[in-house]
Amino acid sequence: MTLTFEEKLRNYARLAVRVGVGVKPGQRLLVQAPVETAQLARLVVREAYAAGASFVDVRWDDDDVQLARFELAPDGTFDQISRWRVDAEIETAGAGGAVLAIRATNPNLLGGVDAERVATHQRTLAAYRRPYTAQVMTNRLNWNLISAPVSGWAELMFPDATAEQAVAQQWDAIFAATRADQPDAVELWEAHLADLKRRRDLLTGKQYAALHFRGGGTDLTVGLADDHVWGGGAADTPGGITFTANIPTEEVWTAPHRERVDGTVVSTKPLSYNGTLIDGIRIEFKDGRITKASAEQGESALLKMIETDEGSHRLGEVALVPHSSPISRSGLFFFNTLYDENAASHIAIGSAYRFNVKGGVDMPLEDFLAAGGNDSLTHVDWMIGSGEMDVDGVTKDGTREPVMRAGEFVI
Repeated sequence: MTLTFEEKLRNYARLAVRVGVGVKPGQRLLVQAPVETAQLARLVVREAYAAGASFVDVRWDDDDVQLARFELAPDGTFDQISRWRVDAEIETAGAGGAVLAIRATNPNLLGGVDAERVATHQRTLAAYRRPYTAQVMTNRLNWNLISAPVSGWAELMFPDATAEQAVAQQWDAIFAATRADQPDAVELWEAHLADLKRRRDLLTGKQYAALHFRGGGTDLTVGLADDHVWGGGAADTPGGITFTANIPTEEVWTAPHRERVDGTVVSTKPLSYNGTLIDGIRIEFKDGRITKASAEQGESALLKMIETDEGSHRLGEVALVPHSSPISRSGLFFFNTLYDENAASHIAIGSAYRFNVKGGVDMPLEDFLAAGGNDSLTHVDWMIGSGEMDVDGVTKDGTREPVMRAGEFVI
């Protein structure tokens, strides 16, 4: 059965609300959306009310407004932020509400502006937003991240198409990646989430001391945090609300040990970071800390990101994704981490999720760090997996067990 565009869009909005953010009757919902995605945002609002939401508000964003500031605002002003935008998140979370973000931007938006301006803004924003980020990193609220086409991004993905054709092709790619083009999308997601749960439970039970990645120029040993817990697919808030933070999602992930990462890692896909494309990343680690970093494109942005704070010199996530994932099979590069990280195994510089360490949500920070968890103002995923990548699990006695071969799970 072939669905119309309108049917697929309604499916997508329903998935975001029912499977993604998991709105419950009586909950309030904050929706964050670029103005170009208004059609989808309005459907999300209606789906949320249909699910029983008590109050739904939308906070609009706009690429051109953001670009104008970084191009034209005077020097010395980039430590100013619109606190009310963050306050809306904090207020919603504090009221027991949920947050759904439609994250969509031109990946090259800020490629031509001063990287120091962007870095100053990001540091200031991250510092003020930290109370909300802490709730996200501990699953204390139900939240969800999806995306939708915007001009510039669609044309980057499909450079040989007209602007209108590019947007249509990008919608097709997003619907396919999220299963929204299928009549039984919700049922398909339930089965997919069950598969991810089986794999994350298996890996948690293994309690490997480390993972060893080899292939495509990478030779990296990632020690895993003590009593680590693997995540993947759906999660639960302390109040028992089930949600799926990312749609799409194909990964299982856990916390590296902040002091036990050694070797060299090379990116296999570009990273779109705050409006700048970073490609050809090569990073060396010793005792968990970055000792050398370079990039063929966007190196300045990469180095400024690493210099955010002490925690951004270390890893906060390691994730496994099969090379045969639907997004990988599509052969498309999305220039968007939400999609591209689900096409390849990846690591993240910066903060670790507290729930990836047993008891970590309620631990004092010093205990979390002692267990191997990492703390930072930032968390940036970038892709290292491919069809050439082999991954071994290293047990506590040093025995090696195959986990992935040629990019595919063997466990």
